[in-house]
Amino acid sequence: MPDKVQLSKMLSLWLRHKPEAAGLTLDPQGWTDVDDVLRAIAGAGVACDWQNLLRVVEESDKQRFELSGDAARIRARQGHSVAVELDWPQVPPPEFLYHGTVERFLPAILIEGLRPMRRHHVHLSPDLETATRVGQRRGTPVILTVSASSLAETGQPFFLTSNQVWLTERVPPAFIQRQGQG
Repeated sequence: MPDKVQLSKMLSLWLRHKPEAAGLTLDPQGWTDVDDVLRAIAGAGVACDWQNLLRVVEESDKQRFELSGDAARIRARQGHSVAVELDWPQVPPPEFLYHGTVERFLPAILIEGLRPMRRHHVHLSPDLETATRVGQRRGTPVILTVSASSLAETGQPFFLTSNQVWLTERVPPAFIQRQGQG
């Protein structure tokens, strides 16, 4: 089996940011044909069959990808920098959501709030454990608590993906508190 991490990174690049790098075309909702993805993987010199691709989709710890109901199409669930119109439902958020980051980003976040940067939305976690895992990718995690229900009361929409990631356009600093500080 090909390296799952390598394959996941390849899929993330193609399905979130640069489909043209693999000769792929995403539809308006971010879907592309599985057969085209398998051809692109082979073209990149990676041995991967349908079962290996399915394993990456199903066993990804963050559930980054999903297959259509008939398993003929694949897409990234969120995190796109290319233009897509994902069909996630707008849902009232819980009172608090969480965001994992690292200390070096904290000064800018406390001044500017959470911004999507190169993505379409800010990603928020439903629990401390998930936010901690996200923050650990870049070093010692700093966990931020977002007063999501208060922000939603201002009219800011929240969307919930099928892998339980909460998305919103931005989070102003007034709605952010560093975890563990009163």
